[in-house]
Order: sequence, then structure tokens, then C-alpha cells
Amino acid sequence: MTRDRCPCLSGQTYDECCGRFHRGEALAPTAEALMRSRFSAFAVGDVDYLLRTWHPSARPATLELDPDVRWYRLDIVASTAGGPFDADGTVEFRAFYRSADGAGSQHEVSRFVREDGAWLYVAGVTS
Repeated sequence: MTRDRCPCLSGQTYDECCGRFHRGEALAPTAEALMRSRFSAFAVGDVDYLLRTWHPSARPATLELDPDVRWYRLDIVASTAGGPFDADGTVEFRAFYRSADGAGSQHEVSRFVREDGAWLYVAGVTS
């Protein structure tokens, strides 16, 4: 997938964009960048990255992704704070998928915190 377009639709290749976060070569600099990289992790099936970027207070013990769900589009709707100098922030997004049951989307406002320089996903409210 290295030369393929990044699943988060940033316009960069996977390697240039979310791949470097997934491989541990860099930390996402903003809450939105972490949101995008987490979406990409769902798209490529990177459970380890999802668990690693989940705040310990809310992280599940295990995570199983449905292999029949294909995440194909991410729209960032809005964000508050979450910049390089913030300690927390939110990102509202809509993620689109296809499964055996057809197409669908998930709309969520996710909350993030930054600890020791790393952004972590805390929780989301779906609608």
C-alpha cells in the first residue's frame, strides 16, 4: 500500500501520510491528524495502532475489526482546539463504509487529549 493514496484522503500517499504514524516513525501533531490516522488504521486493519492511540482510561482490552467492512471515505466536519500547542480537542467527522449489508456511515464527535506529546483518542459521541 506504500504508494497508494492514503485512506484518510489527505491527497498524500499512505507512506507520506498515516503510514509513518502507524509504523511509529512519528507522532500525529494534531488531534485531526490522529483522527485521520485512526480512520486509516481502520481502513488497513491496524488494530495495534488503534489500541496504542486509545487513552488508557477508555481503551478496550481487545479489539476485533469486522473483515467484511471496508472504510473508504472520511469527511472532517469540524474541529475545536486540538492544535500542536493544545492539551485537548475535538474532531467531528463522518466515516463511510461498505459491508455485506450495503453502504453506511458513522457520524461522531471524538474527544482527544495530548499526554507526553502524544495525542490519544478518549471517547466519541455517535449520531
